[in-house]
Amino acid sequence: MNLVRRIYSPFVTIAAIANATGTLVIFLLVAMMNADVFSRNFLNAPLHGVLELVVFSLIFIVFFQLPDVVRNNRLTRSDGFLGLMENTSPKFANVLARVIDLAAAIFMGLIAWTVWPEFTESIETCHFVTRPDFGPPPTGNVWTDFSTAWARCDYFGTPGVFTAPWWPAKLAIFFGIAMCCIIFLFKVVLGNRNPTMIDDGESPV
Repeated sequence: MNLVRRIYSPFVTIAAIANATGTLVIFLLVAMMNADVFSRNFLNAPLHGVLELVVFSLIFIVFFQLPDVVRNNRLTRSDGFLGLMENTSPKFANVLARVIDLAAAIFMGLIAWTVWPEFTESIETCHFVTRPDFGPPPTGNVWTDFSTAWARCDYFGTPGVFTAPWWPAKLAIFFGIAMCCIIFLFKVVLGNRNPTMIDDGESPV
């Protein structure tokens, strides 16, 4: 079991880093919105693409922070019955918690399995490494070809105002959901509500 916890440790680190990244995106989003308010009211020049960036940023915030939420057992759910069973029948509560976590892992796995083809289809529209059906062929200049391919990507936003490729957002969704699936599976194996301990009585990883 200690070996399983040690294998789990890198995923704990990744979830914590992703959570911190999501928090950084929140700060950047707040700064952007304040800049837009200032520009609108004092310069009469609203920033373009703020609405699109807010929607885009929310995807990264939610799915970067979700794995750490799952890891810390802070995902919103109705666990009144489970809490009652922990006081009256701990063994039954342990089995029930594993069943719930297994169901959650299966559900997250199905979502990840559904999102992955959407990500691959989205990034294939860019033709980063393949010759496009339409448009200019690769020139051999890495930066020029990358910029041209980036402009070909399936995009989100308003043309002429702000556009961004969809694939980074879909990759963020896949990452967050896949990490949640993995963390739930570790919770099933470890069989406790806080599986970040290496040994009983030791500090969390």
